[in-house]
Amino acid sequence: MFWEKRLGSWVEEMRRRAALPLRLVLWNGRQLDLGMAAPKVTIRIPDASSLPYLLTPSLANLGKAYVEGKIEVEGRAHEVIRIGIALAANALRPEGRLGRIARFGFHTKRIDAEAIRYHYDVSNDFYRAWLDPDMVYSCAYFENGDEDLATAQRKKIDHILTKLRVRPGDRLLDIGCGWGALVLRAAEKFGARCVGITLSQNQYALAKERVQRAGLADRIDIRIEDYRDVSGKFDRITSVGMFEHVGLKNLTLYFRRISALLADDGVAMNHGITSTDAGSGATAYGAGDFIDEYVFPHGELPHISLVLRTMQEGGLEAIDIESLRRHYAKTCGMWADNFELHSDRIRSLVDDKRFRIWRVYLAGSAYAFEQDWISLYQVVCVKAGCSPAAIPWSRRYMYDAP
Repeated sequence: MFWEKRLGSWVEEMRRRAALPLRLVLWNGRQLDLGMAAPKVTIRIPDASSLPYLLTPSLANLGKAYVEGKIEVEGRAHEVIRIGIALAANALRPEGRLGRIARFGFHTKRIDAEAIRYHYDVSNDFYRAWLDPDMVYSCAYFENGDEDLATAQRKKIDHILTKLRVRPGDRLLDIGCGWGALVLRAAEKFGARCVGITLSQNQYALAKERVQRAGLADRIDIRIEDYRDVSGKFDRITSVGMFEHVGLKNLTLYFRRISALLADDGVAMNHGITSTDAGSGATAYGAGDFIDEYVFPHGELPHISLVLRTMQEGGLEAIDIESLRRHYAKTCGMWADNFELHSDRIRSLVDDKRFRIWRVYLAGSAYAFEQDWISLYQVVCVKAGCSPAAIPWSRRYMYDAP
């Protein structure tokens, strides 16, 4: 009775503040609608013990309740996310809604490898079910805005390699090579000799297989290797969707390592997700806590200002910066739609908990990019102090097909 009274008061307050298209179905069959419109989302509460998650509805609490089976949620993924955020925005105190605290995790080679394997070694079939055919797991590039996902991902890779002015015979290092799409394209179309590194066993195995199948084993070397252990010199270096795992305190070390590996006349690109909080704070409403616990352990997002500062401290000069936030919102939206479309297949590949984690994560990420909670930047850089003759006069070359 105590919890039902608290819930009743909470529902009345939420109706007054927001009038959301949300229906609550209690363990005793009672239904409570939070708005006058037909509900777009239904939350089923199987037991009174689940109510504390709802009565303090941070995205961490709501996400945990859903993932752990404390509540059941019905509705389209993007509607579930919008309702969850509306609950958080109207129920939490200001510090819980807006507080964005920077996390400074402890990063070692072992910890980073474990985090990478947790996220990426779900199964290759799992990722294949909702990514494009080339299995590119990073922000696509929609040159015109009407491309399908496969075309936009291919354009993203070509956009990166064209920005870097990759030439036949160039030695290219791809830090965090995923399933090998970028190095395959760099070797096939641009004539580069490539090294791709990853800490994921699943990615390594499939990337090696794809290289062999393409007949490019003499031009592409795939390795399980930490970026801190790579040796040699490279004309071009790419890091796409990897530096989110580096840690805020390690960014200078990370860029210093890239500088050490880069040839004197070389060019590098860092393509990665950034915080839109000037202090490099985590995503608002508790979303960052949910992601840290369930999706990206030890992931940390820097603000672009911190990226540029630590890049300079690491011995690199940024010569071109491009925001692709709109592109990542669309990419994540497409991934979320694919996830919903192939949900039966995906359920057969992972347990229910993993399915729920990724369902809300993909839809939530699309919303976060749409709302400017997080962003995505490509930063092209050269060694600090290089001759200005190495820097093109304009950006026109980036849009000329090789």
